[in-house]
Amino acid sequence: MVTTILGRKLGMTQVWSDDDRLIPVTVVEAGPCVVSQLKTPETDGYSAAQLAFGDLPEKKVNRPTAGHFKKAGVAPVRRLAELPVAGADEAKAGDEVKASIFAEKEWVDVIGTSKGKGYQGVVKRHGFGGGRATHGSMFHRAPGSIGSSAYPSRVFAGMRAGGRMGGEQVTVKNLQIVKVDAEQNLIYVRGAVPGPKSGYLTIRRAKRG
Repeated sequence: MVTTILGRKLGMTQVWSDDDRLIPVTVVEAGPCVVSQLKTPETDGYSAAQLAFGDLPEKKVNRPTAGHFKKAGVAPVRRLAELPVAGADEAKAGDEVKASIFAEKEWVDVIGTSKGKGYQGVVKRHGFGGGRATHGSMFHRAPGSIGSSAYPSRVFAGMRAGGRMGGEQVTVKNLQIVKVDAEQNLIYVRGAVPGPKSGYLTIRRAKRG
């Protein structure tokens, strides 16, 4: 049984609850996804389903990928993801996975790619406090000492320093579904999810909800 769906982040808004509380939610376009390939223990050694989501012009698809889509009988898509399934017999190639697999007040985990921040220093990247902001300090946002000179005469591996920030896979666990619009394939998830607008997401049923 497929308990995961691919989606696209549309943005954030607010909805009113039944007890007149204003709840911040993220609107996600969840599916419809198509099962483009099914893997079984007999043929591949494990159970998994490959989901396809997002339209893609045919001219942007190379020949091997186009052959894969043709064999599966689905139109070219922008996003493919292989997901484990509980029982491969319950899913078939060509099946559609829609937002209706989830229900209101259900708990989910949302996986996405965080916003890329580029090269950042230690204050923004690691939360360093920095030095004094007074005149003549000359130590405002610098990392400070990173190692001794005499011993060990090197910088230890894993030292926190400036570098590329963001653009990493982030999983936000145990978010509650506030509303499911099955007709428009929209899921309203309470709180924020990783990534920018129009970023692709993976929504799965919470493992520890």
